[in-house]
Amino acid sequence: MTGSALRVTLADAIVWAVETLRDASETPRLDAEVLLAHTLGWSRARVLSRLEEPFTDESLHQFRTLILRRAAREPVAYLVGRKEFYGLEFVVDRRVLVPRPETETLVDAALEWAKHRPAPLVIADIGTGSGCIAVALAVHLPQAHIYAIDLSRDALAVARQNVIRHHVDASVTLLNGDLLAPLPQPVDLLVSNPPYTVLDEVDPGVRMHEPHLALDGGSDGLAVYRRLFAAAPSALRPGGALMLEIGATQARAVVDLARQAFPEAVIRVRQDLAGRDRVVICFSD
Repeated sequence: MTGSALRVTLADAIVWAVETLRDASETPRLDAEVLLAHTLGWSRARVLSRLEEPFTDESLHQFRTLILRRAAREPVAYLVGRKEFYGLEFVVDRRVLVPRPETETLVDAALEWAKHRPAPLVIADIGTGSGCIAVALAVHLPQAHIYAIDLSRDALAVARQNVIRHHVDASVTLLNGDLLAPLPQPVDLLVSNPPYTVLDEVDPGVRMHEPHLALDGGSDGLAVYRRLFAAAPSALRPGGALMLEIGATQARAVVDLARQAFPEAVIRVRQDLAGRDRVVICFSD
């Protein structure tokens, strides 16, 4: 983008941004509009209604910087510092995985199960990251107590911001440690979106910018599942449930692990809105 900033309109800036992002993003126009709105402190609707307005020098520089970072495949959520999940806005940065809409399938499954259980429930979210699952459950299950566990202290610092932001600090306890090890008591429900990717197969932008600790599932993507299933039976109360997000091709392998750990359990696979296998559910006896 060249020329005097006073002659560069918002429309001009979007055209330049879309072209710059064409090879780096599947949604270049949306990314451009979101980043422009963030730069100006406006809503997207206001941006789109005032496209012929000129940029100031300072705003133009800030926008250009954000677009070039996005062109280097940095997630939009990191650039704006927030991401919506389950109708709630979460603080996110490079210390945590960006919440994905498909993970809402796990929250749906947990809330449906909880409807038929007597309160108060005790729940554990293993590998909580930003805290999006734990916070969403706490908001919708105000009588539950939730342990949100992560190996990364940096991730827990972000989760703490989100717990406070959504006023659920009385019902969510953040714990640092490896998988189920920090749990102080058995729980009614274990939920987790564990690392399940093979790093060499991950999208380059994700691999470059998002934390490997939250992504790396080992050589076959199942390393953390094996460890979770080994520890889960002793961590669940009688009649409890385990719900794990999975990759779209992992259902058979994760169901096999579940059957080994819970031979008498009812095991189901739930699909996300795109029709892909997304959550393995294990109802213990």
